Amino acid sequence: MSENGQTDASRDIRLSSTVDRLPQNTRLKHLVDAVTNDSFNDWYDERLFTENILEGRPYFNGASPIPATEKHSPSKLLQCHRKVRYYGQNAPQEGDSPQGLFWIGSEFEEEIIVPYLQEAVTTDSTYVRNSLWIDTRVPTSGGDEVRVKGVTDPAIVDSDGDPILVTEIKTTSSLEYLDGPKPHHKAQLHAYMHALNSEFDRSIQDGLLVYGSRDTLDVRAFHIPFDDRFWRENVVEWMAQQTQFRDNGELPPADPMFDWECGTCPFRRRCGEHDGKYRDEGFTGLLPGVTSYRKQQLAEYFDAYPDAKLTPTLAEQHPDLATEHGVYDWECATCGSTFPHNRIDGSEDASPPLCEDCASNGELSDLTVPRPEEQVVGTESRRASER
Repeated sequence: MSENGQTDASRDIRLSSTVDRLPQNTRLKHLVDAVTNDSFNDWYDERLFTENILEGRPYFNGASPIPATEKHSPSKLLQCHRKVRYYGQNAPQEGDSPQGLFWIGSEFEEEIIVPYLQEAVTTDSTYVRNSLWIDTRVPTSGGDEVRVKGVTDPAIVDSDGDPILVTEIKTTSSLEYLDGPKPHHKAQLHAYMHALNSEFDRSIQDGLLVYGSRDTLDVRAFHIPFDDRFWRENVVEWMAQQTQFRDNGELPPADPMFDWECGTCPFRRRCGEHDGKYRDEGFTGLLPGVTSYRKQQLAEYFDAYPDAKLTPTLAEQHPDLATEHGVYDWECATCGSTFPHNRIDGSEDASPPLCEDCASNGELSDLTVPRPEEQVVGTESRRASER
């Protein structure tokens, strides 16, 4: 809803009516120019937002709650500790969203694998459940406990709905070089088996890891028996270490567990693995000069840190967010002058503007915006990020 009470739908109708009255060549150019990556992303994000409300899951819209220090998600196990901390603290994500991969994975599981299991795998006395909730506590070697909470992929169950075999379904670009289960997927499946073994009155010691090719729809399955040593020495130890980082309020070292993590990480610029301009940045603050934040990523960041603001460059890209959340002023480190973002033309990165006050005194001094650690995120949000 706009400030004057006009809905987005009514504006779209008026715009469509105006376009229809244009000459044919102009109308054609408008239609061609309207199909862009930005407009598609905005449309798809809004579609997901509306769908979440329709399906009764509005909690999916916006930032995730900061997890308790001992709580861990199966899908994040055995990955880069720093990346997992960034995710948990709702650090602003950069670049492309992985939602396309999530959508493909979900469709592959729901529309292909579940019917396949139902129709070609189960017997007269076994059935398929879409998922099972897990929530269990695990003792660590140090005497503390960690907690694993999440939801499984499809499970084959008996007539009472109790699990017999739990699965983990993953899609990949190709099966050609897949010579075994990936460790973090094996860890995820172990979390399911351990939790279900604790929560049901039967032994759950077997899992099935199924990879599907996004190109060919071929599948490859790996039987994963529960390995107590792998669980205790790799997975539980990883959770204990991540909990310690959280308890101490630390930014973990940039030490990815796998070679591919940095290339696909949405925090690689603030971490220092992109171009070296920034390094070891904390959990809050937008990176000046970085323009690869998508609108939905910014909206989720503001949901987590409502007192944060945009940088001037991002304000030009997203004027509606600038109006709603505000923009950091330009600052001069030499004379201390500040200038509203819309008074000064310039980039935060390649060509920062000059300070007008210094220039009037015959000096040349670049204007800057607050670095991430200097940006105010609000007392309540800071307390949340320190828990």
